[in-house]
Order: sequence, then C-alpha cells, then structure tokens
Amino acid sequence: MNRHKIIGLLLFVTIISLFFQGCKTTQKYKELQRIACDSLYRDVYSQDTLNLSSLSWRQLFSPKLQALIEEGINNNFDLKIAQARIDAAKANFKQSQLAFLPSLNANAAANFQHFSDMQNGNPQIYQLYANAAWELDIWGKLRSAKRAELAALLQSEAYKRYVQTQLISEIASAYYLLESCDAQLDLTMKTIENRKEDVTAMQLLKESDVVTGAAVVQSEANQYSAEVTLPDIRQSIREMENTICLLIGRNPGTIDRDSLSQETILTALPTGVPSQLLANRPDIQEAEYQLRNAFELTRVARAYFYPSLTITAQAGYYNNALSDFFNPGNFLANIIGGLTQPIFNNGINKQRLAVAKAQQEECLQNYKKTWLAAGQEVSNALYKYQAGREKANVRAKEIASLQKSVEYTQALLRYTSNTNYTDVLTSEQSLLSAQLSGINDRLQQLQAIVSLYTSLGGGWR
Repeated sequence: MNRHKIIGLLLFVTIISLFFQGCKTTQKYKELQRIACDSLYRDVYSQDTLNLSSLSWRQLFSPKLQALIEEGINNNFDLKIAQARIDAAKANFKQSQLAFLPSLNANAAANFQHFSDMQNGNPQIYQLYANAAWELDIWGKLRSAKRAELAALLQSEAYKRYVQTQLISEIASAYYLLESCDAQLDLTMKTIENRKEDVTAMQLLKESDVVTGAAVVQSEANQYSAEVTLPDIRQSIREMENTICLLIGRNPGTIDRDSLSQETILTALPTGVPSQLLANRPDIQEAEYQLRNAFELTRVARAYFYPSLTITAQAGYYNNALSDFFNPGNFLANIIGGLTQPIFNNGINKQRLAVAKAQQEECLQNYKKTWLAAGQEVSNALYKYQAGREKANVRAKEIASLQKSVEYTQALLRYTSNTNYTDVLTSEQSLLSAQLSGINDRLQQLQAIVSLYTSLGGGWR
C-alpha cells in the first residue's frame, strides 16, 4: 500500500470517528418527567378533569368587568410590549430557516494601474462576478439553531399569554377592591346618618334628665369618628380607579361598575388534576420552551468542536476592455470545498459550551421551580377561598348579634336606667367594625376565585 492510500485511509477513519462523536450533538430534546403529582395542590386529591380554567373570562365575570378586561386586552402596554417580543422572535426564527441556503454576493470592480513600461500589458482590468458560500450542516448546528429560535418564538408567545392572564387577574382584583371601597363608603354614610340621629336622641334625653351632657358629647364624637374615615375611603376609591385606568390604557377617570353585593360568588371550584397545568399555565409553558431553547443552544455550542464543511463557488467575467467584456472566452468559474477543524481557539469553544451547559441547568431548575410555585398558588387560593367562606358564615351571625346588642342598649338607655351611653357606643363601634369586616370577607372570596382561576391557567383562552 503506497503512502497516498495510507494517508487517504487515515483521513477516512478520522472523518468517520468524528462523525460518530458528532452524533452526540444530534440527540433530540426529550420532554422532562412532569413535576406534577397527586399532592401538588396539598390536601386536594381529584381525578376529575373538569377545570375552572377551561372557562373563558367572558363566562366567569360580570358584563361591566368583561368590558374593562376587553379594553385592557386591546390597550394594555405590557401586552403590546409582549407582542413586540413575538415580532422580534419571528424575525429571528425566519432568519434561522434561511441559514440553510447558500449566501450569494455580486461584485463589480475596475482596476487601473500605472506601468512605467506600457508594453507590460493593459493598465486596466474589468471584473464582474458572483460569490456563493454554503455550509453543510453535518453536525446539526444549523438545525439546532433553528429549533432554538423556534423555542424562543414559542416562549415569547407563552409569555404574552402569561401577561394576559396576569392582566385579567389584576383588573378583576382591582375591580372587586373598588367595589368593596364603594360598599365601605355606603356603609359609613349610613352609619353617619344613624349617629346623627343618636346625637339628636341624646340631646332630647339630656333635656329629659335621662342622660348627662357627657353622653351628648360622646355621641357627637362617635359621629365624627365615622365622618373622619370618609376622606381615606374616597382617596382609596380614586386610587383604585386610576389603577384600573392604567391597566386598561386609559387616562385617569371614573370607572363604571356594579356593587359588591351584586357579584356572584361561585360555590363549585373544580381544580382538575395537576398534570393539566402544563397545558393551561402559560408560565410553565414559557419555562419549558426556555429550557428547550437552552438545550438546543448547548448542542450548537458542542458542534463548534467538530469540523465544518463549506463549499464556495465563483463565476463571472473579466477583461481588459469593455468592448468584448461578455465574450464567452472571458468567463471564469470555480468551485472549492473546504473542511475546517478547530484546534486551538483561545478556549472560546470550551467557554461557549460551559456557559451553555450552565444556562441549561439554570433553565431546568427554573422549570421545576415554576411547577412547584404553580401548586403553591393553587393551594393558597383554595385555602383563601375556604377561609373567606367560613368567616362570612360566622360574620353573619356576629353582625346579627351586634345589631340586636345595639337595639337593646339603645332601648335600655331610653326607657330604663340599667345602662349608660358607653354601652351603646361600644355596641355601635363593634357593629361597624364587624360590618366592615363582612365586606372584606366577601372581597376575599371574590379575589380568591380570581387567584384560583389565574393559578390554574385561566384567562388566555
């Protein structure tokens, strides 16, 4: 066997070994085993696939709230930013698809040279030619880059869905909070009217020597203690209106709304099974697409260790005179194939791969964390709703008892001498506090429903 055959055989064996080593870079992404399990929601074990998130937000909320949500989806600035990210990701993905095609450049040149001896040749050369270069995707580097950009595109779309679910949650929560402020204002105004009547009654009782002047001034102070809360409540109303206006992309102004008492509180809150979270929650989808992107970029980084095969071609015309420039005899064409194997690159390839692996591991841990956070949110929302419901039932009994207490102490003060105004004052203050807490209990239930709806992945359909 001569030397040329030996060299050719060694070159063939080297290329084959590199090919099999490079097959590692063509391994496909495998979906991770889901983090979801029966206990992800904590103390909730359901095999029913019916899920609250399957409802459209148009089915869940009242008409006036629906109008605000629709306005927010059309005008919210965060959603517009998310759409801009999608447009950028689409451009990147489109470019990654075009990377499989050869590049093509056209060139035209005219060179003029000065010779001391004109007999050495013509001093000018005219050239018109095109260059093309094509890299063969042997190790899947371009395919991995395309899949990475596709994952980035899907991630940006999932991010937009996540922004929309959060927007709906924020608008609904703020809307219910605004209604609760209205309810507090109405209750306070009614309380002030009742306490004005108390002041009048105390003045009449003083004239009849039933109570002293201390009871009169106490009743006036009791009225003022309710009136002094009005500015804070009105400020809260204005702030919540402005917050909603910002969310829906509107200048600050009034918000059309219903009353808190008109809102329907759902009694059945199906959660489905934890495995449905991947299909429903955009943030989990976003985290998985981010992991896919990092996986593909790791493959791209590994491919830099293997040789790249490029084919370059050139074709065109050249001549010393323009008169017969396009003469077939002046046509020039060539094709060159090249194999480039990196040997020493200042550690850049190793650094690129190490960074890609670290980023992939970071995305993996973030993916797992997102699953657990989703389970935590569902569990918290369920317990918050249950706690609000239990409090509302007990609160109703408390308010009923306090109302009777106020009536009894007022009657005792007017018709007997077995009590004084301090007892009436204590009863009225306790009643107002319980009624305000009752409003908060109802608000808690409504906001818990919104939280559960969002944590299960509802709002983007």
